Amino acid sequence: MFHLVKKVSVLGVAGIALAGCSNMQMGSEQAKTVATGSAAGTATDNVNSQLEKCSASLGTLAIAEDTQASWYSVLSGQMKLGSTVPVLKLIIQQSNCFVVVERGKAMGNIMGERALAESGEMRQGSRFQKGQMVAADYTMSPSVTFSNQNAGGLGGALGGRIGGVGALLGGSLNYKEASTVLTLIDNRSSVQLAAAEGSARNMDLGAVGGIIGSAAGGGLGGYSNTAEGKVIVAAFTDAYNNMVKAVRNYKAQEVKGGLGTGGQLGVQGGSTPASQEVGKPAADAKTTTSTTSTKKTTTKKATTTKATTTTK
Repeated sequence: MFHLVKKVSVLGVAGIALAGCSNMQMGSEQAKTVATGSAAGTATDNVNSQLEKCSASLGTLAIAEDTQASWYSVLSGQMKLGSTVPVLKLIIQQSNCFVVVERGKAMGNIMGERALAESGEMRQGSRFQKGQMVAADYTMSPSVTFSNQNAGGLGGALGGRIGGVGALLGGSLNYKEASTVLTLIDNRSSVQLAAAEGSARNMDLGAVGGIIGSAAGGGLGGYSNTAEGKVIVAAFTDAYNNMVKAVRNYKAQEVKGGLGTGGQLGVQGGSTPASQEVGKPAADAKTTTSTTSTKKTTTKKATTTKATTTTK
């Protein structure tokens, strides 16, 4: 017991010493998510090497985040995280697979500038005029399927191996998981073009921080914790990579008769071609086919006879 108290005391002193240090690090690797670097046009810098990329863009894209969905309430309420849109915009532009157009909150500022131009308040030569905006070919919708802040700990395993200290360490050692989905919609037809799932898992190394925090008044309690936001960003990056892989091999879905013309699943009494076939006996269908064939043959013979008579 004395040895345990002694170890905790040493860690506590170290924690107090570290807490008193100020070491602000711009661009700290520990603070980064998997979405790193920057993008400007087609130029990029310090991009995550695991991000899928395209040699040519496939079209323009807007992002629509459902802020009324239950997952968003958890994200912004319980986890205190912000919108998923900025990080998606970053990785999409870095990939060069789509050109991002603004349709979110900044759209209000864009339209405000145009309203000022129309009111005559702007200077001459401001060059705001109708017909300049770029259409969004596609809309991407993100959603968080689930985010588990504690997907299992190792307290029992460590405690059984190395006793009380192991249990103390393992008690705050757990995994964080997240699963996300991205869907891609064609704006002109409203047809869903692609959907992709992504996931991520990371081990929370909060054990040491928990011990030091307990001894030092909680000063470093979250020092080595993995933020839930980082796991969610990794899951979205995984989903986006999966989507890019899918659209590279894209082949349009086809429906006999054309999209939106009734489909192949009919209902009794319906007006679509498939519905009109519902309840019709196979014999009737065969008779109809035979009658049609006979009419065609008769017509052909009559035409041939008429042509022969004309020649004579």
